Amino acid sequence: MAASADLATLLAGPAETVAPRLLGAHVEHAGVVVRLTEVEAYAGGSDPGSHAFRGQTRRNAVMFGPAGRLYCYFTYGMHVCCNVVTGPEGEASAVLLRAGEVVAGVETARARRPGSSDRDLARGPARLCRALAIDLSHDGTDLAAGPVRLRLRDPLTQVSTGPRVGLRGAPDRPWRYWLTGERSVSAYRPAKPR
Repeated sequence: MAASADLATLLAGPAETVAPRLLGAHVEHAGVVVRLTEVEAYAGGSDPGSHAFRGQTRRNAVMFGPAGRLYCYFTYGMHVCCNVVTGPEGEASAVLLRAGEVVAGVETARARRPGSSDRDLARGPARLCRALAIDLSHDGTDLAAGPVRLRLRDPLTQVSTGPRVGLRGAPDRPWRYWLTGERSVSAYRPAKPR
């Protein structure tokens, strides 16, 4: 339980402050470890790009805390994406896990993502979840206690920042963070016009 409290304390800041600290962290589940190389911050009610912008729903309830939980959602009718919940309990905020490098369990990740190059195994939020076998049943998971675990590393200094991918609401906020020069970072794409 102490580990849960420690992780929650480290993640209790604003999403845009916590997000760059997650770069280089390891996410572990079902025989695969991914080193995070790209993330995006979402600030709840003050952020038109956030799932929680219009308030709490059954779908986004986990975003309202406590920090250190996994928020999973289904998108485009076919993909699961996941976020690390941040901030104080009661105030929705989270960091989307956009991309990473598989550093352990490569064969298992390849079996889950047949036909993908090693660079692309966890390159993009849905691919990352597929490589780690994360699904909607993991929504609300305590990332210190498992079964999905987050292991923070020392902060990295070679971090780039820019606009979030594919957003119509607050598209220009520079809340996308990535490891500079990292091959597994996903390509930037602005929102498609309606």
